[in-house]
Amino acid sequence: MFAARQATQSVFGAVQRRAFSQTAANASKVAVLGAAGGIGQPLSLLLKLNPRVSELALYDIKGGPGVAADISHINTKSTVKGYEATPEGVRECLKGAEIVLIPAGVPRKPGMTRDDLFNTNASIVRDLAKAAADACPDANMLIISNPVNSTVPITAEVFKSKGVYNPKKLFGVTTLDVVRASRFISQLKSTDPANENITVVGGHSGATIVPLLSQSGYELQGAQLDEYIKRVQFGGDEVVQAKGGAGSATLSMAMAGARFAESLLKAAQGQKSVVEPTFVDSPLYKDQGVTYFASPVTLGPNGVEEIHPVGKMTEFEQGLLEVCLKDLKGNIEKGEKWAKENP
Repeated sequence: MFAARQATQSVFGAVQRRAFSQTAANASKVAVLGAAGGIGQPLSLLLKLNPRVSELALYDIKGGPGVAADISHINTKSTVKGYEATPEGVRECLKGAEIVLIPAGVPRKPGMTRDDLFNTNASIVRDLAKAAADACPDANMLIISNPVNSTVPITAEVFKSKGVYNPKKLFGVTTLDVVRASRFISQLKSTDPANENITVVGGHSGATIVPLLSQSGYELQGAQLDEYIKRVQFGGDEVVQAKGGAGSATLSMAMAGARFAESLLKAAQGQKSVVEPTFVDSPLYKDQGVTYFASPVTLGPNGVEEIHPVGKMTEFEQGLLEVCLKDLKGNIEKGEKWAKENP
């Protein structure tokens, strides 16, 4: 029991079991849209364990109140409420939220790419983005629903259409790519994965995921390098295949979403120099038509505080980036076009 508790606490890094007074000044309402799904349930559980969250609001088309009732029995201070799948329900869920996480959507199945999910998940994200733009336009929006390279631009177009778009508060959650890249290098080098933090830039699918091993002082060669890159870029396929059609990377994605939400809460509650990788409206490659890009970002009380450049790369990594930018441009344009044609 003690070991399990320790493992859970490690998700939140420096927050581990330290006392945290939840006064009005640092009370934070967090909403999860899609809370009864494969990602939504463990994500909601991890957020209930986070002492920085004072109010947890859970919504889904089915099962939101049930998940909320279950999680509400956990002995942490935050209150939990589930909302019915009605316009009034989603509006009440979102009202006053500081952070909104959207893991809603259908999971991948064997043989599917993230783009195969596009048509179904695009509609889901659009409708939830509309609700958020109306109910909590100043909230930090964390998009988990795939394909993130396209669903983030869709969310942006919805907010733009309503005149409330703030590029500093829209995030595609790419944290899982960093988690995987760090874990996989630790397996190769026999290091502690908790001490690894491999920089990953680009997007959040296949060849748009670019790990920069050289920036952490690592150098792999030949087949080992190729296998590492492939595993980071297509690690989700391992899970999809292992689950045999029963789901995708839900548990690891929930952990990554909880980690990113924790970083935003730290920054909002006054901690300085909080840096996380995330897919945002970025100037780094706009001259090449790539308007959104994932790179390390300093977070602050108002969301994005500073977008960091990619930095030095090897020739091999530069080649990966060039492929990434070409694919990413198409993913972004696909999302923007769809949003404009399907308002």
